[in-house]
Amino acid sequence: MKTLWTWLPTTVTGRVKFFAWASLVSQTLIIGTGGAVRLTGSGLGCPTWPRCTEESFVSTPEMGFHGLIEFGNRLLTFLLIIIAIGMFLMVVRQRATRPELLRLAVILGLGIPAQAVIGGITVLTNLNPYVVGLHYLLSAVLVGLAAWLLYRVRVGPASGIRQAPRGYRGLIVSALVTLGVSINVGILVTGSGPHAGDGGAARNNLDSEFLQHLHSWPSYVTAGLVLAGMVWSLAVGVPAVTQRAKRAVVGAFVLTVAQIGVGLYQARNGLPELFVGIHMVLAAVLVAVFVTWLLASSADPLTSADDGDKENNRERSPAVA
Repeated sequence: MKTLWTWLPTTVTGRVKFFAWASLVSQTLIIGTGGAVRLTGSGLGCPTWPRCTEESFVSTPEMGFHGLIEFGNRLLTFLLIIIAIGMFLMVVRQRATRPELLRLAVILGLGIPAQAVIGGITVLTNLNPYVVGLHYLLSAVLVGLAAWLLYRVRVGPASGIRQAPRGYRGLIVSALVTLGVSINVGILVTGSGPHAGDGGAARNNLDSEFLQHLHSWPSYVTAGLVLAGMVWSLAVGVPAVTQRAKRAVVGAFVLTVAQIGVGLYQARNGLPELFVGIHMVLAAVLVAVFVTWLLASSADPLTSADDGDKENNRERSPAVA
């Protein structure tokens, strides 16, 4: 045990970065596999929970393709747990110097069993659309937390010294809020549409066509806010932001436009399963890799280095997540 403890890193090393990346990738991957469960009609492929059937924890041959898809998605939860334990071990000896990493790792780890329980409730309620929506929403939040953890691993703790201009940061926070509104309305759209996860699952009986329009409005506002932030950050003669923040805002705008394009295509072409799945994953990626990342980068000091990996072992002021 003592040997294991001494093997654990006391600073950010390659092992820490590996588990931080694994956390983000796996949390995003399970949204993709969850979407596959829903879009292939496999939501009740395992008709009970926590067992797959009344007699078996694993899928049986009689359950066929749908049982395999649903059980595969459940099995991925165990990979997430292993990665979460590894992430915790990688930062536990840094609890004094990098407490924000430990906090994020613990919160992320606790979110996994919570997500599994909500997933079980979706099965036990025969895929109630509101519970299914909550399942996706928590997944998006966990992806965002994983992205924040990775950012702090690569860049270092937030310093609180001379942040980006208040107006610029306000634009980014507003973009994150409108994105959140869009995602929540999108969940209602999905709950009213044809992709229930099972042929017999209930729908929320809301007006799907109206909700699609309602879903698009905050998406357009998000794109406009991110565009304004991009113009601000790239303009000459205004207070500067870091190169990292400039890259993030450009990436956020490109991905937002791509997401809107996918949304328009699927709405006008009968909601094809592949594009609905892409739309679901892109929403989580937008939260994680760009908007959450963008929010973090806008809080960096203007004098910070652009290469985050060079900052990992620098001494800075007390950290906040």
